[in-house]
Amino acid sequence: MATTMEGPPLKRPRGNVGAIVAYPTDDSATELRTSSLPSPTMQLSGHKGSVYAVEYSPSGATLLSCSFDKKCLLWSHTEGYHNFNVLEGHKNAVLDCAWLSEETVATASADKTVMLWDVETGTRLRKWDEHSGIVNAVTCIPATSGSSSIINSIFSASDDGSVMQWDQRQKSSVACFETEFPILGVAACASSGHVFSAGIDPAIKCWDVSMQRPVYAVKGHADTVTCLAVSPAGTHLLSNSMDQTVKCWDIQNFTAGNRLQKTLTGHKHNAERGLLKCSWSAGGNMVSAGSADKMVHVWDEFSGEELYLLPGHKGCVNAVTFHPVENVVVSAGSDKQIFVGELS
Repeated sequence: MATTMEGPPLKRPRGNVGAIVAYPTDDSATELRTSSLPSPTMQLSGHKGSVYAVEYSPSGATLLSCSFDKKCLLWSHTEGYHNFNVLEGHKNAVLDCAWLSEETVATASADKTVMLWDVETGTRLRKWDEHSGIVNAVTCIPATSGSSSIINSIFSASDDGSVMQWDQRQKSSVACFETEFPILGVAACASSGHVFSAGIDPAIKCWDVSMQRPVYAVKGHADTVTCLAVSPAGTHLLSNSMDQTVKCWDIQNFTAGNRLQKTLTGHKHNAERGLLKCSWSAGGNMVSAGSADKMVHVWDEFSGEELYLLPGHKGCVNAVTFHPVENVVVSAGSDKQIFVGELS
């Protein structure tokens, strides 16, 4: 039975920019449908350049996509992926995005800025420009995440070798964590109050935000780390690397011994050395990673078995994300396309 999802009503301040292609299935497969999507697979078009990031809002009502074309497109999951708004203001490629709440989202750009947006109106709420290099990644800890000292915080990672912490109420950064090398990935854990960073230096560093100091570093990757992602339970960290591996690390406090839990293989990085992302499913039982082989790779987190190898893209798959409620996966590629599909 298809699931339904409740979310806040969305205003429609701007015209439709995107186009949708639905790939129908035969009637005999109707009873096997596992989501509320209008079609088992949908192709979303509208960007004029490579799509670098896709992220669902906390409820899953809205999908945001970011592109080389300097724009972010907002798609309504509850209305069949109607494109209802465009976020414009960055002066270079938009490389990453993260939701702070159902109404606000942060974006990171090659124009060296981090911006915070009101989703319903498309209004820019904040523009932070303290980074001196390209801002490669951004992550948010929503207020609903718990009682940690870092809730309602935004963290950005830059080529200038720093991770900066932002508060939507402040015009300037509230903390800065500095390293010697460009940082490409950043992730934060609300339960521990830690933030993680990695990049050209493949060692993953853990920082205590309240104490503003490094806690530990883990080594295992042999090449640049392009993305980090904390599990929904806050117990494990996923890292995607140009050494052609995705690794899973135990980040629980007081963990004894080697924090490396498993290594996943099958996806590819290529000479373009793109910032390929990685992600967890809402239940933490599946993980995925961007891949230069034009395929969407989905693994079982427990066994490391590759569960799905999904075709469709004609260019590098830069990002994959899972719906927070439904059995749906979304991929974004250098072919300018976004695919939305249900997992059987």
